[in-house]
Amino acid sequence: MHLLPSLPSSLSPIMSPEKEREIRVEKAVSDISAAYEFGGEASLPPPPNLTPEQEKKLWRKIDARLMPILALLYLLSFIDRGNIGNAKLQGLTNQLHLTGNDYNIALTMYFIPYCIFECPANLVLKKFRPSRWLPGITLAWGVTVTLMGIVKTYPQLVGVRVCLGVAEAGLFPGVVYYLTLWYPRFKLQYRIGLFFGAASLAGAFSGLLAYGISFMGGTAGLLGWSWIFILEGILTVLAGLLAFFVMVDFPATAKFLTPEERAFVVWKKKYDNSSVGEEEHLEMRHFWSAVGDWQVWLHVLIYMSVVAPLYGITLFLPTIIHNFGYTAAISQLLTVPPYLFATIILYVFAHYSDKIKMRSPFILAGLFMCLIGFSINISNVPSGVKYFGTFFCVAGAYASFPGVVAWLGNNLAGQYKRGIGMAIHIGVGNFSGAIACNIYRSGDSPRFILGHAIELGFVGMGFVCIPIAILAYLRINKQRDEAEKAALERGGINMYSEEELRKLGDRAPDFRYTL
Repeated sequence: MHLLPSLPSSLSPIMSPEKEREIRVEKAVSDISAAYEFGGEASLPPPPNLTPEQEKKLWRKIDARLMPILALLYLLSFIDRGNIGNAKLQGLTNQLHLTGNDYNIALTMYFIPYCIFECPANLVLKKFRPSRWLPGITLAWGVTVTLMGIVKTYPQLVGVRVCLGVAEAGLFPGVVYYLTLWYPRFKLQYRIGLFFGAASLAGAFSGLLAYGISFMGGTAGLLGWSWIFILEGILTVLAGLLAFFVMVDFPATAKFLTPEERAFVVWKKKYDNSSVGEEEHLEMRHFWSAVGDWQVWLHVLIYMSVVAPLYGITLFLPTIIHNFGYTAAISQLLTVPPYLFATIILYVFAHYSDKIKMRSPFILAGLFMCLIGFSINISNVPSGVKYFGTFFCVAGAYASFPGVVAWLGNNLAGQYKRGIGMAIHIGVGNFSGAIACNIYRSGDSPRFILGHAIELGFVGMGFVCIPIAILAYLRINKQRDEAEKAALERGGINMYSEEELRKLGDRAPDFRYTL
């Protein structure tokens, strides 16, 4: 049975959990003021006592420095991986003589290296520093996208898509892990929402850009699809260069904060998940702890239930709308409104999820929207109704995604276990994106019954796995509450040292899972 962590011998053996935590925090100040490492050694003063308004002002200051550049990079990342759907309508398949499933294979070849390299990329993030690693990979994929505009054969297209998958692999899991080092867990989803909202905006921008760039067809002997890749790739390269100058590393070394503000952020994050803080040194057992954790693999299935609909609708929305009977140019424009609607819903979900400190209700709401949208599109109804259904498909997938990522991030304690677990979560889960690349086949147009049916199958998997996770978390939290109560009744007798509690991480008796 889990018992309360041990207290210094000078403390009273009978004490409320709130008082215990208060004393632990006071005791931790001396440790922080000596040195605390989140990306590098930093000698920090004791954390100040901030009023709620002062704390809110501090988080706004951090948001203003971190979120714009991160959102810009991810907006361009999503444009660059998804613009092949826009390029398809501007002559890509005809000029490269793509037949049968060639286009689907080209899409799939992006996801294989993307999934494989996500976990290793997360492990090197701290070694190479975010302010160098993230801009560096941005430059790499920007150059790759630019080169995609001058490919002449199908094998060249596939090869460049593979390189794009390798280059982009480190961005999303790296940024999510990076944000978990800055923000407490119940301030996290809103920030992931701000960051990931760029992906839904990317869908809108991609359609607008593709519409405008389509008029360049024939310039310098290149068709419109080539200019889509070239211009958007150059834009990414410029953003990568900008990121080198504005990105910061970790709270303990952030020069835009005062020493007192740095100390507060470090203290707030370190003692967010545990009364004794998180471990600060990478060991092999952190890897095995993440790999052997049941919740990581259950959340992989939940992740797949959202990501398959997300990538399916992202990569094929222009084609789906085009098959409603609209011209290529109008189809590009009609992709914009669903993404704008999705962005609004995403921010609403993210705000209220952090406010009520729950993730699962909003993920279920997003899946329910996907259920409505794909059910409409698989049915034999007029095109206008199906277009209306795409709003639910896009909004449901995009709005629920930040909650899926934040949920596991909240429930893994120990910064290294969290980094490895989230990389596995995202890396393995993104294989569903590879599946989504192959379910909307040209031979199934205009209704794409098979594709919509498989998407509904993934949504159904989410409706099964999410309640299982909720029930498991409720049971474990209840057991720990009862153990804590029993320990207090026995006079606060404890079995664990602070070092042992840090090693236990989210398995510690004072840790409670987020629902």
